[in-house]
Amino acid sequence: MKAAMFNSYGSPEVIEIRDSQQPSIKDDDRVLIRVRNASVNTFDYLCRKGFLPTRLEHGLTKPKHPILGLDVAGTVEAVGINVNKFKVGDEVFGSCFGSHAEYVCPRQNVLTLKPPNISFEEAAAVPCAALTALQALRDVAQVKQRQRVLIYGASGGVGHFAVQLAKYYGAEVTAVCSDSNLQWVRALGAHHVIDYTKQDFTDNGKKYDVILDAVGKRTYFSCMHSLTDTGVYITEQPLRPKYHPFQLMISPMMGRKKAKIHLAKPNDVDMDFLSKLMEEHKIKSVIEKCYPLEQIVEAHKHIESGRTKGKIVLEI
Repeated sequence: MKAAMFNSYGSPEVIEIRDSQQPSIKDDDRVLIRVRNASVNTFDYLCRKGFLPTRLEHGLTKPKHPILGLDVAGTVEAVGINVNKFKVGDEVFGSCFGSHAEYVCPRQNVLTLKPPNISFEEAAAVPCAALTALQALRDVAQVKQRQRVLIYGASGGVGHFAVQLAKYYGAEVTAVCSDSNLQWVRALGAHHVIDYTKQDFTDNGKKYDVILDAVGKRTYFSCMHSLTDTGVYITEQPLRPKYHPFQLMISPMMGRKKAKIHLAKPNDVDMDFLSKLMEEHKIKSVIEKCYPLEQIVEAHKHIESGRTKGKIVLEI
């Protein structure tokens, strides 16, 4: 099979399209998927660059897992004997490491059926980003109706799903992004929008029950005065990790305000829930561009620019 592979850490050019052995079904709960689309996430370029926290799991000196990708949408071609949720021919999407390839073989408990009214491209944009937003708001923040929720980086992959999910849970949503994205983010359901290039939300005197930093560019210390007395700050992408252990240690000293670092935990229950929301058009994927697999270098450059509108998807 064809796959986008890298054997050393570095710039986007370390990725090459090569032949790789196709995964096979064993007597277990795995599902063989012919990949139609897969998205590119921030994790992919951090792992490719050799960001230290990712090296601890994926190889200190060189990558142990040469095929990247966290999200998959495609068609089931074979199932293990313990698979009871899917059959050959089903259209599915979900979480799967190594999805930047023609075939993947994930366990059934990280997948869900793709609604017929949603494209493979739209489905592939969902898993990592939407799971992250869902679990952060529902589980970590335990967001409630009429609470004030601020999403920093609202036009990005996690951010644009967070805006929609916060609205779904009945919150009053403030979206922070650049001027060029204000209109479409408001259309997703944001009640208020702030252009971060013109105004720092921490200077507006308002208090928020939840501040979700969806791009990892703010710190708890810069945001804590904008939290209510019981507010919670959550960062999704700890791009500045030197701050975060200290934030977690010191946040209990700030009264009942909290600082949390959150990473998505893939599971089929949440994927089923997101699939239903997609089918009912209560949330949607915003896709800035779909690249063919052969242009994965350009896709990495795009997402690494930090100016992605919604999601970047690959056509496998």
